[in-house]
Amino acid sequence: MSKLFAALLALLALRATAQTGPGKLPGPVIDWRAPTTLSTYLLQQVHAQYEPRRAELEKALGSAGTQAYRDSARARFRRVLRPLPARTPLRARVAGTVPQAGFRIEKIIYESTPHHHVTANLYVPEGAGKRPAVLLFCGHENTSKATPSYQQTARLFARNGFVVFVIDPVSQGERMQLTDASGKSLTRGGTTEHTLLNAQAALLGRTLPAAQLWDNVRGLDYLLTRPEVDAARVGCLGNSGGATQTAYFMGYDDRVQVAALCSYVASGERNLTGPADGCVQLPGAGAAGLDIADWPLMFAPKPLLWLTGRYDFVDQTDMEAAYADTHRAYAALGQPERTTMFTYDDGHGISAPKRVAAVAWFRQWLGVSGAPVPEELPLVALPEATLRCTATGQVNTSFKEEETLSATHLVAARALAKRRPVYSPEALAVVVRRQLSQALPVPTAPVTEGIDLRDTLRLPNGQAWQNMLLRSAGQPPLPARLLLPTGAAAPTRLVLWLPDQGMATVLCDSAARLAAYQRQGTAVLLADLRGLGETTDPAAFNDPKYYNQEFRPTQLALHLGRPLLAQRVADVQALLGFLRNDSRLQQLPILLRADGRAALVALHAALLNPLVGKHSVTDATDRAGSTPRTYAPQIEQVQVSGGPPSFLYFLENPAAKDAYSSVLPGVLQYYDVPDLRRALGTRLVP
Repeated sequence: MSKLFAALLALLALRATAQTGPGKLPGPVIDWRAPTTLSTYLLQQVHAQYEPRRAELEKALGSAGTQAYRDSARARFRRVLRPLPARTPLRARVAGTVPQAGFRIEKIIYESTPHHHVTANLYVPEGAGKRPAVLLFCGHENTSKATPSYQQTARLFARNGFVVFVIDPVSQGERMQLTDASGKSLTRGGTTEHTLLNAQAALLGRTLPAAQLWDNVRGLDYLLTRPEVDAARVGCLGNSGGATQTAYFMGYDDRVQVAALCSYVASGERNLTGPADGCVQLPGAGAAGLDIADWPLMFAPKPLLWLTGRYDFVDQTDMEAAYADTHRAYAALGQPERTTMFTYDDGHGISAPKRVAAVAWFRQWLGVSGAPVPEELPLVALPEATLRCTATGQVNTSFKEEETLSATHLVAARALAKRRPVYSPEALAVVVRRQLSQALPVPTAPVTEGIDLRDTLRLPNGQAWQNMLLRSAGQPPLPARLLLPTGAAAPTRLVLWLPDQGMATVLCDSAARLAAYQRQGTAVLLADLRGLGETTDPAAFNDPKYYNQEFRPTQLALHLGRPLLAQRVADVQALLGFLRNDSRLQQLPILLRADGRAALVALHAALLNPLVGKHSVTDATDRAGSTPRTYAPQIEQVQVSGGPPSFLYFLENPAAKDAYSSVLPGVLQYYDVPDLRRALGTRLVP
């Protein structure tokens, strides 16, 4: 037994024991508000990750480096977007026209990729000659382009001489992606669809924001084919989720000359405490040093207007801080007058005062002369059916050949499966380690820095469980419980049990199994991986519309570039590190049991175990001698239940829940779960 462990056992003898009664769940190991642990840890990691960004930005704004910072941010944005499709024929058509006083509304359908249809309304003013043009990006309203505030914004711009293109975002308006044969949504609506589609895309090494951006890029391609449009005078604006589309668009497409952001979330570092849906989230953005406030900087020094509501749920102080940095950047580039903020005493959305301010801004910078035309009164909003572009109201039911994003993802995943090699177990372990490398803190198993022994848990059946917290550098502590065989005999085997619902549930529901293990001379180590059991993130912070019971921590983890699945594999390595330092347990064969969200973790960890086991570990006695001994606890058997049968499962079942708990970005380019099972071979037991 190591000196450290012996000393801790001595301290334990001074502590009281904890008792539990029949039918009563044992108390937690962690003695603080454990459900806050994972989110607190992840947010601390986010803040630490942004420290270099803050320092770099401050240095750039105080020197001649502003342009270099802007160009670097643009390049990093393109990297995290992942690949964009090739340009293909738009096959655009005008499906109908709605005459209005002073302008007409054309119903436009085009294909951003083959057989993937985009619906939009084009507002065209009366009169001859080329006009400035504006792309208007919609927020998360399901009515999309037919939403009254967006109609009124488009109408005001059109009355002031602008050609306006209002595009239905994917999963909104006429573009729901997950529907039945009648066009009825299979989910809770657009925000749910966005989120599920982004999980699918991530498994392929893609992102939903990139797909949405591409729809808008192709929309501008179409707009520039119109004879009414002056290609040198193009702007874009959007509200809320449409403001995020605007930010991504103006950060990517150099053809945009003027922009406006309304109700824009200006700090990802602060607002990730309540993650938004999948059309906003860019996995790895934090790892790339990109905060939401960087997109306005990417546009500098082109004219940029900020529209805010003082009583918006989007924090006004955040907006003002981001605007201040943007204004400093514009000043450093010699164009401080090209950005300004308009604030009105209202809430979220593009209200009439904000619309008027936006029109004035675009008139100023896109060269529209004459007196501004006010909004028509009373305000007009046409029925949604009047503005529909498709015959049925949905592209899914209007076009037999329609290829939804979900279908496109599935085709891509199956194509990747055909191209993937058949790995040897050793080769697959190398590939898996590379996929997990950003989350695993060191090349070998992380060393457990400390074992915080807690009270002994004594159950009515006589079992005495050693409660403990395992602490590793830079990682959240892991609550665990150890049960040794009865009597003086040394254990002959160890079960490392990772339950999805936590240790307490196993103690209540699997008492007979645990007693059998003890009689057989088997030691049992129960552990709650981060975010499971005691550290489960509270349900109140995980809106059910996102179809993931741990949506907040999964999104924070992906933003960091450290997927939660990979972090949990690191937890298993920490547990193995603990076992290596206990002379009673360090050479025992291990049965690794896991279920639910822990099952996929166990498959990955077991495959990596032979690589970990090749590294020598010495204790204090060894260091005094001349020949170090190697302690290598081996996972000889793996027993899993539940969990996804494959990563492909989430593409074949697009409305499946808890996908993000299993997401490793780009994993389907390299392997799938059946590859892990095949590599484990006879080690995988029923």
